[in-house]
Amino acid sequence: MQCDDRNVVTPIRLFAGAVFLSASLLTGPVSHTGLTASAAQAAEEMPKQMLAAQIRTQGFVCEKALGATRDAKRSRADHAVWVLKCSNATYRVSRAPDMAAKVQPLK
Repeated sequence: MQCDDRNVVTPIRLFAGAVFLSASLLTGPVSHTGLTASAAQAAEEMPKQMLAAQIRTQGFVCEKALGATRDAKRSRADHAVWVLKCSNATYRVSRAPDMAAKVQPLK
């Protein structure tokens, strides 16, 4: 019995499809160039909104997420480190799979 790789849906394909779908749902019908910009904007918005939601569930205050930047120096393969800038504070957020985020308020 042979395995046909063309019919296998990988998590990366699912993630890319979800980003594409959410971008198209948010923006509605747009031109080819507009859709590319909208998908990029949705992908950029996603980390800051997800990180803000996660730290809120852990008891930290993030009134409005302004931006999230990945810290390449501190990040590793299964341990992402982000700097999340909110309207009221800035946090360093360390995330590892299946664990709560380590949140450190920055000055």
